[in-house]
Amino acid sequence: MKRLISAMLTALFLATAGCAVTPDQGLLDTNGASQLKLRQIQTRYFETSDKQKTLECVIATLQDLGFVIDKASLDLGSVTATKLSGYNLRMTVNVTPRGATQMTVRANAQYNASPVEDPLPYQSFFNALSKSMFLQAHLEE
Repeated sequence: MKRLISAMLTALFLATAGCAVTPDQGLLDTNGASQLKLRQIQTRYFETSDKQKTLECVIATLQDLGFVIDKASLDLGSVTATKLSGYNLRMTVNVTPRGATQMTVRANAQYNASPVEDPLPYQSFFNALSKSMFLQAHLEE
């Protein structure tokens, strides 16, 4: 049993880096580089075709990070949540299909109605989401 748990945790940490794919880095040399850079920080692609399970993982991840879900729509593929612990951070996450085998997840964070350009909140969200997606995929097997 201990070996199984140890193997799963090892696989979790090794696979986390491979679950999400970042957009092409070559886009930064064009006009509007700051917008493209922000979009790269905000977007990840996941190897799944299940929009509902992806949204469920997004909701669970936001709740695990201390957010309160304000709105969620499967039809729109959108979740909006707020974190009120000493500051007002709002995050909207959109999930859209990308081909037949991937989902695009784009997070947009605002701090007191100003866009968040710091990559740290996005990295924290996507790291936690990658782990959640990995566990969801392997719990079903």
